[in-house]
Order: sequence, then structure tokens, then C-alpha cells
Amino acid sequence: MTRATPLQAEHQQLGASFTDFAGWNMPVRYTSDIAEHTAVRTTAGLFDLSHMGELEVIGACAARALDHSLVGRPSKIGIGRARYSMLCAEDGGIIDDLVVYRLAEDHFLIVANASNTDVVRDELKQRIAASKNGHSSTELRDTTEDWALIAVQGPVAVQIVGELSDADLDDLKYYAITETTLAGSNILLARTGYTGEDGFEIYCRPAEAPQIWAELLRVGTPYELKPCGLACRDTLRLEAGMPLYGNELSRELTPFEAGLGRVVAFSKEEDFVGREALARRRDEGAQRVLVGLTSSGRRSPRSGYAVLDPATGREIGAVTSGAPSPTLGHPIAMAYVDSAFEEPGTRLQVDIRGTHDDVLVVPLPFYRRQES
Repeated sequence: MTRATPLQAEHQQLGASFTDFAGWNMPVRYTSDIAEHTAVRTTAGLFDLSHMGELEVIGACAARALDHSLVGRPSKIGIGRARYSMLCAEDGGIIDDLVVYRLAEDHFLIVANASNTDVVRDELKQRIAASKNGHSSTELRDTTEDWALIAVQGPVAVQIVGELSDADLDDLKYYAITETTLAGSNILLARTGYTGEDGFEIYCRPAEAPQIWAELLRVGTPYELKPCGLACRDTLRLEAGMPLYGNELSRELTPFEAGLGRVVAFSKEEDFVGREALARRRDEGAQRVLVGLTSSGRRSPRSGYAVLDPATGREIGAVTSGAPSPTLGHPIAMAYVDSAFEEPGTRLQVDIRGTHDDVLVVPLPFYRRQES
């Protein structure tokens, strides 16, 4: 059965088109993909992300249990800060990529992808129980139903959120979180996002989400804030070179293929699941690596299209995500290719429905926002 977010009625009233995403009925667009994408790059966009999973780990041994469970080092996260991390299997394969917030000394909030929430919850429960003393002093709670999640992303996000929140936004750094009020509701306000722009994610109680959404639209209208769907969220994160689980990340890949080996904390004292396999992959080097591709043609490489060596016609990789870039004005894609072809400036081809279109390997990300 498809689930609805607490903002379903608001999306319908705004004329959204919907799609099933990981078992949730989610708005895919309201007007046009390009208009919504452009709003986030130039003014601001408003997103409903209530499909994401929230898991809370609480107890005296919470930090130690998470050091054992994840590849990063949650014990080193400062209170009110966050880090990007991963849950990997014993063989190093990525079960999910996560954002870990530390709300208090013994209280962590973990945000999982909607499609993986149940798997992450069950796996973390087992690992916490298996970690030393974790079973007696640490509790994992699935609080997904307790939270709605709204994001405001874009160059004027600070002005919009600042009109409704008591938080000192100048003091709220990137990848930080604070308890505050917004539109009269108690919330958690995080300066994070998945678009490549500055912005905020608002964790609120589901019953209060419609009022917060309406207030953000009211205050944001003079700033040309637009409600945005999943379609433009995908092109925004692609331009920003941000991986999507199921495309760039999967159970068959390790962080090293994805160019994210930096998230693995081999130096931490606590042993962690997947350490040996990940150390081997680090030392051996990845055979296939994630690269950016650009094209001067009109057609875009799409997920699953073969990447070819133009000298031999041999298949040397596959596209994971691709689309026309509204910001850059030409097609872009991410792909896994044999490591011999990863150097920026390398010319390759993509098989687009039987035609071999020329592409160029470029560094990721494709787009970086201008710092103010």
C-alpha cells in the first residue's frame, strides 16, 4: 500500500503530479521540471522529504555502538553537528548512505533513504546488540512516523527561514543542527541538503507540517520560492555530483568505487563491520570508478547505457545517472568506468539507442554554487 506524507493535501491543492517512490506517494513536479530546478539555483525551492527514514540511537554507549556499526566515527561528531556516513556489509558493500546528527552526548539521529529504512533499522539493531555493552545501555528507535521533513534550498533560503525562525542562522554552520521554533512550532533545524545550494531541512511533528509548509510559502512568495518535486531534485543533485542509492551506490559497490573512501575511518579504535574487506579494497585499488561525463550533443546518456572505449568499441562501463543540465545547458552523466579511463579529459562514447555519442570525462561535481 502506498503511503502518503502529512502534506498530501497541500500537494494536491497546488496541482502536483505524483509518483510512487519507495512506497510513498510523492510529488514529482508542480509546474515544470526546469522551472523548479531554476528556482532552486536562483531563488529557492520548497521540498517535502517526509518519506526519508529517521532512526534515533540513545544511551550511554550510543557513540561506541555507532562506531562499531558505521564506517565513520560518530563518537567524534560534536553535539549539534552532523556527518555523512555509510552502513556497509562485512564484504564492504554499501547497505545505505546516511546522515548522522548528534543531538546530545548520548542521542543520535540517523537519516536513511526511504527505500532502505527497514533494512537499516534491522541491521543497526543487530549490530548495536552485538557491540560491547551495547545491548544493555543503548536503544534504537524507529521514529520515522514521529517526524515530517521539509527542505528549503536556494540562495535566498536564509532570508525565508530567518523570517519564521528564532534561530541565529549566521551561527548555524553547514552540517549543523539546532532545536528552535519556526512558525510557532518546535522543530529541529539542520543546515544540510541534497541540491548543491545552501539551505535547511526542517524536522517537525507531522501534525504541524501543513502549517509550516503554508507559512514558508507565504513568506517565500516575495522571494519567488517555488514548491518543488522529485524530478528537479534529481537533476539538482546530479549537477552537484551527489550520489543516489540504487544508482551510484549499491550493495555491490564499496565507498572506494564511488570515490567516497574518505568517509571510512580506519584510524578509529573501535572495530567496525566491514573493516577488513574495505581495507583490502583500499589497498588493491578499485577496478571501476565513478566519473563525470559531459556531452556537446543534444541527447543525454541515461542510466544503464553502456560506456565505450572509442578506440576499440569495447564496453568499459555504464551510466548510472544522466540528464540534460538546466544550469549548464548540455547533457551530463555519472558513470562507472574501468579505472584506466578515469582521467579528466579522456574521450569516451556512450551507446544511446545504437548510436555512439561522444562524451568527455570531467571532474565531479559538474556545478558548485558561488560562495557569498
